[in-house]
Order: sequence, then C-alpha cells, then structure tokens
Amino acid sequence: MNAQGQGISRRGWILFAVMAIVWGITYLFIKEAVHSYSPPAVVSGRTLLGALVLLPFAIRSGALKAAWKYWPWVLAFGLIEMAGPFLLLSHAEKTLPSGLTGLLVATVPLFAALIALLRGDRSVLSPLRLGGLLLGFAGVIVVVAGPGLFPQGAASFLGIGEILLTALLYAIAPFIIAYKLADVPSIGTITLALLGIGLGYLPAALLTQHDVPTVRSTVSLLLLGIVCTAVAFIAFFALIREVGPVRAPLFTYVNPVVAIVLGTLLLGEPVTAGLLIGFPLILIGCWFAATGGRMRPRAPLPDAAEPIVR
Repeated sequence: MNAQGQGISRRGWILFAVMAIVWGITYLFIKEAVHSYSPPAVVSGRTLLGALVLLPFAIRSGALKAAWKYWPWVLAFGLIEMAGPFLLLSHAEKTLPSGLTGLLVATVPLFAALIALLRGDRSVLSPLRLGGLLLGFAGVIVVVAGPGLFPQGAASFLGIGEILLTALLYAIAPFIIAYKLADVPSIGTITLALLGIGLGYLPAALLTQHDVPTVRSTVSLLLLGIVCTAVAFIAFFALIREVGPVRAPLFTYVNPVVAIVLGTLLLGEPVTAGLLIGFPLILIGCWFAATGGRMRPRAPLPDAAEPIVR
C-alpha cells in the first residue's frame, strides 16, 4: 500500500479508471435486468455468477479455506455489503432512473462521516468537514425535492429511501473488513460472501421469477455478475491496498457521473433541475465531509478505519 502522503501511482490511477467505469455502469445493468427479472433473481444471479467466476481461483490459492475460518464475519460482511444493498438497488431501480440511483449512492461519505463521529472521531466536527456534511445533505434535499423525480408517486419516494439505506449499509460494511477480516485473503472473503448470499436468495428468486427473461435483461445480468461483481470486487480490494482506505472514497466520486451520462444517452433518462443543482452540492459536500478539503489526508490513527464508498 502506498503511504498516505505520497502521490498516486500509475497502478492507482488505472484502478481508479476501472472502478469509475465498472461501478458506474452497474446501475445501467441493474435497470435493464429488472425489466424481466425479479429483484431477488437479480441478486441471486449476479452473486452466484460472481462466485462461480472467482471460485476456482479462491480454491486453488487456499483463500476459500482461510475465509471459512472466519465465516460468521464473512457472512456479516456479505449481508451488509451485498444482500441488503443489492436487493434494495434492484427494487429501487424499478421506479428510479439509473442516473439518480448512482447519484444518491454517492452520499456514502456523508454517512461515513456520521459513523466516524459516533465512533469518537472528533475531526468530523472540523469546520470544513462539518460544512461539507451539511452541504451534502442539502444537495440530497434538492435532488429529492426537485420536479420530475416522482413519476410513480409514493413508489419513487420509497425507492429514494431504499437507495439512501443502501448508502448507509455501504458505509458500515468496510468496518468489518478493517477490524475482523483484515488478515483474510480478499478473494476468499469475496467468493465465500457471494456464494452464501447467492444461495440464500436462490429460493426467493425461483419463487418470484414469473416473467420470461428477455435477451437484453439476460445479457445485462451476465455482465452485472461477471464484470460489475466478480471483477469489480477484486479491483476494489486492490484499490484499497494501493491507495489506502482513507483515499479510496476520492476515487469513486466519478461513478455518479458515469451513471448519469449513460442513463441519459442510452436510456433517455431526464436531467432535471434538481439533479443539475443538487449533483454538484452532493459531490462537493462528500469531498469536504470525507477529507476536510485535503488532497493528501493525514495517515489514520491505528484504531480508526475510514469507510470506503462505491
């Protein structure tokens, strides 16, 4: 891992580009998949596909056996990082545009700052970080209250709540990695968690899948499982090792831009006044809430773990 005070290596920038694209297109593929797959089917499909891709490598390296020794914490990580968020995202995108979904997920650093405060990190109360926290939440209010975002009334409002809950879960999950699974090979943790969540959702997927899947939805689900789950998680853990958990969030603020651009160009999703005003407020607020405006943040204390956003 690079020292926190050093510049970003070429490998770090490459990983940043990969994550910006791969997790930026996730919301597009989810939007397409839920056209003919039920939300539980999408969750089970993408996690089982991801697990099948990684399983041979995890077994061959012995990482799966190492992860099994910590299976309660791996399961806890899977529930908070995958089971809850993946279902919430899939259900929410039945009513919400993919671009708006990507934007609201970018509020993870705001929740991360609140969690850090609850854990005793008083640096969150610095003027710049506190101001960023307030500015980011103001941006969320602008986006949510903007015109044209509720084409399905209460269902759209529920979807926004589901995405914000997803952001909260994404802010919590990395603490499990930092404190309970730091010494477990990442591919073992990822594979075991994906496999457990995929099998857990399989009965619900079979019971709720009533429509005949379309080719377009099936291709989206395949790409979602292989590229946006298996490949993405490997790159995600590599990014954390390369730049550290403090700077990792700064590399994933680009995801909403990718999601909004793709949603507008490929799906014809509207760009509302609320998005145009609230989008920069959220991004600026997230930046200051997570970093205090520092390009090179101080090294974290031994007992502090900065959550990661995607």
